This record gives sequence, C-alpha cells and structure tokens, in this order.
Amino acid sequence: MESLLSDQWDVKAKHSSSEALQRWRDLCGVVKNPKRRFRFTANLSKRHEAAAMRKTYQEKLRIAVLVSKAAIHFIQGVQLDDYTVPKEVQAAGFEICGDELGSIVEGHDVKKLKLHGGVSGIAEKLATNASDGLSTDVGAMNRRQEIYGVNKFQESKARSFWVFVWEALQDMTLMILAVCALVSLVVGIATEGWPTGAHDGLGIVASILLVVFVTATSDYRQSLQFRDLDREKKKISIQVTRNGCRQKMSIYELLPGDIVHLAIGDQVPADGLFLSGFSVLIDESSLTGESEPVIVNAENPFLLSGTKVQDGACKMLVTTVGMRTQWGKLMATLSEGGDDETPLQVKLNGVATIIGKIGLFFAVVTFAVLVRKLVGRKWLMGTAFSWSGDDALQLLEYFAIAVTIVVVAVPEGLPLAVTLSLAFAMKKMMNDKALVRHLAACETMGSATSICSDKTGTLTTNHMTVVKSCICMNVKELSTPDDAYDLRSKLPESVVKTLLQSIFNNTGGEVVVNKDGKREILGTPTETAILEFGLSLGGDFHMERRASKVVKVEPFNSTKKRMGIVLELTGGGLRAHTKASCKHLTDTIEQFANEALRTLCLAYTELENGFSAEDDIPASGYTCIGIVGIKDPVRPGVRESVALCRSAGVTVRMVTGDNINTAKAIARECGILTDDGIAIEGPVFREKSLEELLELIPKIQVMARSSPLDKHTLVKHLRTTFNEVVAVTGDGTNDAPALHEADIGLAMGIAGTEVAKESADVIIMDDNFSTIVTVAKWGRSVYVNIQKFVQFQLTVNIVALVVNFTSACLTGSAPLTAVQLLWVNMIMDTLGALALATEPPTEELMKKPPVGRKGNFISAVMWRNILGQSLYQFLIIWFLQAYGKTFFGLHDCPDDDLILNTIIFNTFVFCQLFNEVNSREMEKVNVLKGILNNYVFVSVLGSTVLFQIIIIEYLGTFANTTPLTLMQWFVCVFIGFLGMPIAVVLKYIPLRG
Repeated sequence: MESLLSDQWDVKAKHSSSEALQRWRDLCGVVKNPKRRFRFTANLSKRHEAAAMRKTYQEKLRIAVLVSKAAIHFIQGVQLDDYTVPKEVQAAGFEICGDELGSIVEGHDVKKLKLHGGVSGIAEKLATNASDGLSTDVGAMNRRQEIYGVNKFQESKARSFWVFVWEALQDMTLMILAVCALVSLVVGIATEGWPTGAHDGLGIVASILLVVFVTATSDYRQSLQFRDLDREKKKISIQVTRNGCRQKMSIYELLPGDIVHLAIGDQVPADGLFLSGFSVLIDESSLTGESEPVIVNAENPFLLSGTKVQDGACKMLVTTVGMRTQWGKLMATLSEGGDDETPLQVKLNGVATIIGKIGLFFAVVTFAVLVRKLVGRKWLMGTAFSWSGDDALQLLEYFAIAVTIVVVAVPEGLPLAVTLSLAFAMKKMMNDKALVRHLAACETMGSATSICSDKTGTLTTNHMTVVKSCICMNVKELSTPDDAYDLRSKLPESVVKTLLQSIFNNTGGEVVVNKDGKREILGTPTETAILEFGLSLGGDFHMERRASKVVKVEPFNSTKKRMGIVLELTGGGLRAHTKASCKHLTDTIEQFANEALRTLCLAYTELENGFSAEDDIPASGYTCIGIVGIKDPVRPGVRESVALCRSAGVTVRMVTGDNINTAKAIARECGILTDDGIAIEGPVFREKSLEELLELIPKIQVMARSSPLDKHTLVKHLRTTFNEVVAVTGDGTNDAPALHEADIGLAMGIAGTEVAKESADVIIMDDNFSTIVTVAKWGRSVYVNIQKFVQFQLTVNIVALVVNFTSACLTGSAPLTAVQLLWVNMIMDTLGALALATEPPTEELMKKPPVGRKGNFISAVMWRNILGQSLYQFLIIWFLQAYGKTFFGLHDCPDDDLILNTIIFNTFVFCQLFNEVNSREMEKVNVLKGILNNYVFVSVLGSTVLFQIIIIEYLGTFANTTPLTLMQWFVCVFIGFLGMPIAVVLKYIPLRG
C-alpha cells in the first residue's frame, strides 16, 4: 500500500502545481461525497480564475505605467480641466473624491496629479497635514470613512449551518440509502400496513438524518475555526503618524489622508503617494508581473497597495483604500483559491480510495451471495417464480446492507480527520503564540529534522543595549546611566559632537513622542540600542537632525553590511558617516566578540572633493569615531529547548550575520555548538567546492557573517542533497528566499517584515525559540493522532467487511443491519475523528526521532495492532454466531435470532469503544494516562455509550434490536473490555526494525 501511495500520490508540502493537485484528485475513484472530502482545500477552478484576473490587472497596470512615462513629456503648460468636486465630498470638507484619487494613483496619471497641485495639493484637498497626519476627531474620521471607505477587503459570506447539512446530504451512498428507505416504506406499508411496515424504512431515515446532522455540526465548527484563524492571519500593523504622534496601527484602520511610514520589507497597505524618503525601490511583481523593481521618488510618486518595499524608506500619503484599489479587487478572487492539500491529506485520500475499492468489491459480492441464497431457498421451496412483498423487502434489505458496507468501508473520515486535527492544532498553537498560515505547516513541522535559526530575537531577547564602548582608544563598561555620564566627561567636546552627529543622523530609527506624551524610540533593536546610547550621552535627537541637511542616505542591507549618510554641514562642507564592521582595531573587536557582544564601528570622512546625490557613498577612507559593543542576552529556556530538539533527533543550526567569535559564544551559551560541530563564516562557505560542501554541511552548527544567499544555499542542500525536512526562522526581507525554499518557514512576528511573514508558513508572534519547539511538538501530535485514528478506523473496516461477507456466504444473512452499520460508521467516522484527532501532545513525542520525508505512514506497529484486534473481534463474533444461542440459553426464546443479532451488534460496538481507548497509545501499555484531561474524548465516549443504550433499549423497532438483560449487557461490555488486555499482549510482540 505504501509503495502504491508513494508512486501515485506524491504531492509536495509546498508549492505544488495545480496539475499535480488535479492529478491526484482524478485518481480518487471511490468518493462518496466530493464536496465534503475536498472541503477546506484549494478550489482549483477559482484559482485559475484568479490567475486570469491577475493577468488582466497586470496588463492594465503595465499600460498605465507606460502611459504615465509618456505623459511626463506633455505636462508643461496644462490648465485645470473640468473636474468638479461632488457636492457630498465638499459638504464633508474635502476637495477631491475617491474615484479621482483612484484614477490618479492606479493610472500613474502624472498629468492629473500636476493639475491638482502635486502631492502637497492632494494632501491639502484631503484635509491632512503632511507632517502631523490626520486629526483623531471622531466626527471628522467618520465623515472621511463615509466618503472614501475603509481599508478592508471584501470577504466571502460565512456559510450557514444549513449549507453544511445540505452538503452532507450530497453523500452518494446516503442518497441510495434514502431511496432504499423510501421504497421500504412504500412496500412495507402496502404489505404490512402502518406503522409495522414503516419501521425498517423510518429506521434508515432516522440513521441518515443522525449521520447528516452530526457530520454537518462537526464540519460547521471546523469552518468557524478556519474563519477565525484566517481573520488572525490577515492582521498586519503599520507605523502611522496621527495628531503629530507616530504610532503602530492595524492597516484596516487606515484612511485616505493618513501618513504611513514604510521601510525595507514592508507591504504597501493602500494606494498612495510618496511624500519624502530615500533610495526607495518597490517590487510591483505581485501586480504587474514585472520582476524589475521600480524607483519611487518625487518624480514618480505612485505607490500601489500589495506591492513591497525592496529598499529604502519613505513616508506615504494614503489616497485610496480597500476595494477601490486593484489589490483589493484581486484579493477578492484570490481568497477563493484556498489552501493546497497537505501531503498527509493526499496520502489518506489514497488510503480511502484503495480501501473504498476493496469495500465496493466486498459489497457487490455480499449482495450477490445474499441474493443467490434467497433465490436458492425459494427454488427449494418451489416458489422461485412467485415473489411476495416480503421477498421484495428482503431484497431491499440486502441491497441496503450492500450499500451500507460501502458506507462503512470507504473511510471518508480519513482526510477529514487530518483537517479536524490540523484545525484543532492550529487553534491551540495560536494560544501558544504561533500563528499557522498554511495547513501543511503543522504536519510538516512534526517531520522536521533540521532547524536553521537566526540569532537576534529568536535565540536572544531582542532587547539590545550598548554595554561597552571603545572611544579614543579607551574601553569603557556601560552598565549604569552614570557610566555614560562619566564617559562623556572624559571625552573631548569635538569627539562627542561628531559621535552624536553620527548616532542621530546615520540611523533608520527615530525618537518620537507617543500619544501618551512620553518619549519613545522606534526602529530595529540595534538602532534602538545605539539611539539609547546617544541619549544617555546627553544628545538631542531632533536638534542634531535640524543641525545639518541630508544629501543622500544608503540604508543598511545585508550584502554591504553597512549603512551610510552624507550631510551638508551648517558651516559648509560635506561629511559622510558610516556604521559598519571595521578592518582595523581587530584586537578590540575580537575582545568584544569573545564576550558575546555585537560590535559596530561608527566612522566618518570629510568629502573635500564634493558629492552629488547620484554618486555612491564612499566605502573606504573613514576615520573611526568609536566602537560600541551591544549585548542581546540569550532568552531564558533556549538552552533547554535546544537540548530537547537534540533528544528529539532535530539538529539546530544558528545562521547569523554576526562576527564569528560573537556567534560561537552565543551558540555555546545556547548549547547549539558542540565539540564535534563546525562554525564557519559565510565568505568561506561560499568558496567551498560541491564535494567539500557535501562533507561540511552535516557538521555545520554555526554560520556567521552569512548573506541571504548563504542561508538559502544551506537550506537547499539540506533539503535536496541530504533529504532533510527543514524549518527556517527569519524576520527580514532577506530571509524570504530561505523561508520559501524550506519545507516550513517560521517568520518572527513582532520584528518580522510583511515580506518575511508572507513567505512563512508559521508566524511566531513572541519571537521565542521555545515556541518553535512547541510548534514541532504540535506537528508531531497531529501526525500521531491521525495514525491513531487510522489504526482505529481500519480495524472497524476490516471487521465489518469480513463479518458481513463471511456471514452472508455461510448463513445467507448479515448479522449487522443497514441501520446498525450506519451507527457504527458514525462512531468510527465523525465521532472517532473528534475523539482521537484532538488528543493533546505529550512530552514523550519529543523523545523520538522525527518521521522524516520517507517514513511509512501506516507503520508495522499499527498493522500489528490492527490485525491483532481485528482477529480477536472476528473470532468473538464468529463464536457468538455459531454458539451464541447455546452460550446465552436462547434456544427456547421466541425471538432468539433477534436477541442474538442484538448481542452481536452490542458486542461489536463495545469492541470499537474499548479499541478507541486502546488507540490512544500505539506502543505504550498505559492507555488511560491523561484521558480525563481530554474532555472531547470523554464526551465522545460518554455520548456513544448513552446512544447505544437508547438504540438497544428503546429504538428496537427502528434499529432491529431488542432490550437485553443485565447479564447480557455485562457480557457484551466484558467482551469489549477484553480487547484492552489483548492490546497489552499485542504490544509485547517484538517487531523487526
């Protein structure tokens, strides 16, 4: 079975093509209810529609860009055209409408922009201030919202419970059974009268309705969970200035007129216009399909929603929001595309199809045998050509049994159990600060064999402070505020002035006053640490920024490993500042690095030969002002989490841009770097030949001074060459390729950019390595829970098939009726999935090696348990059929056949109930540990027992049962219970491998 599945059902964990997804769906030959089996997975037809719509938009935008470029040559001397402001817009206090704003930005209409007075004119007409942003007056905000709309995308309406009921009714076998029930009602009432003749038909109808409503309830609850998770996934925050205060806000609160701050890696949250900034490159490929980034500046100020900031930083004036943007219209279609199927779903669809075909064969043979037996009896009695209503009902009952065998045999609940388990795990992980963006991520993480983690914010606390400095060759510890004051008093004033000029100008951070009136530092942890250092020296951020004019800014990027700025000084002259690693003073840098400090050199140079904004900022010739050592402490619990990963067979590697000495010190502190491990620098890694890499990569535990390409190469080799399942953590734009390449990407939520989040399958919202271990544990739990459910369901499948088939062949009747089989189907399908798929993870899960990419899903342990329990159940039912009347003393009873069949049915159900408990552990003897902590499991068991009592004692007319004595009940339950010690014996049977 495993080889057949691996050959035909191989779908990637990520980025599977639509053709591959369609191919495996076409292979599903026996599907009772396609609408239900393929729910919560990609709607391939909608996905094709979205692709076609995207092409249309790309073409429109490409034309708009070309037209705007041409229009630049013809905008001189134009006059204001006939644009008239709508009355309702004027009445609200604005001078431009939403449609006009949309046509300007979306159409890149330079001419119209010029006619409205440029960006400043648009800001004025939107009644906003380019520096202070919007006023937060509630009335004004409401008027703005009424005129221009909100920044929310149209969502598909939530489906009601009755839609799920209708879809559950689409089950082909249930439809056939419904027809059987109808015919049974008609024939039964015609031959036996009301109500006696209606019992069988009404019993089947009641069973169908019960199955449908339980199924619909389960699916409806799942849909609500997915909706909540989807809403959580779409939460994105952005920096906005309102009322003169810079603050973090949800993109859904944005309105036209807002001033938004964008930096590298951010997704543009709405359509807008460039106000100010430096070196801004925008990736518009998501909309236009063009791979070349677009330069955005005062001459080309158009920013489109959904595009990404590839380089630079800027302030943007929001002009168009929500469904008025092209991105909004595109998202409305893309949202229908759905998630790709997970490899486990695909594999279980394969299992369901294979077993379904076997079940269909058994059903046909069973029906044929039963009909042959009936015809044979009639032939011997001489009534072969005389058929009564009772004979017709008998044939109908046989047909219903055959159909119900298909119902039980086709394990439709298998792929749905994956969805249920994943939905449950996703919800629980959200409580543990891990937001899962794609279903497959849960399941893949359970198979992870390698974790490539970044350092800052993941292994460390992400709260950096300058704890040591070397200025004018004097090394100073900076553990208290008094140390900074003491340092300043010992430095020449000219050095302090140059140092503060460098700190406060050459930065991507900012010192602002928040809405509570308190001083706040914004920026990356490194920038924040250096700005705090500057403030502790007595510097004034805003005064330093006003004291000189910025000529050019080169933001930090991971390739150059530096950032620079050119200033025009008040007294004349040009000065360049840089913040980077330093080739000199290596002894000081190594000393700092060995203490696990991140080192940064602050340097400057006078540009005596002049400088143009088009020139590159010099890369050498600088004078060192000073070196600062920044400390980022290791997070509590990281060492224990790394040790847990190692015991679970998962290799943890640290990939960082830090100095090798710093990286090694932190890695040893975390327990990542061991005596037999290798620490290597990115440049050295790049120079290695393929043969050397193949020998090195398994031993690499630390990679320092790495570029995004190094991380990507390492991940690619681990996946393809060494067949590892790789989890990658990252929080920046440069991590996106590695996140995309990995089986699973875990972007750090708080510090993470939207580009990294979009590439990631899981977003760790608390930036904590321990949370990654929690995700791995949940991933393993999903995998094991599905294995438990498969073990339970296959046992029921085998026993139900064999019992009815052999009984039909030997006795000419089936001991389990259609109604009884429908009830068994519900126990094993929906209720069984609910019970076993919601088992919480245990600590023992992290003491085993990962399954890996090629592990067999149905293991030898599972087959041992399945076949052992199946054999026991079959022998018990065979014994009851053969000797049950004698054992229970039923020979003198008028309804001996009915009582015996009721006992067989009751015993069969209790065998399944106790086997459900056995399935909680596939190898451990103690299956009751923690059972009371899983209220879902206990509720399912309790409700199943309650319903079974009702069916036996009170629904006999409909379910073909009769009330049993206390002794008979005890024997049924005891036989079921015997399955538990038998399970213990089975677990002691040794297996090879």
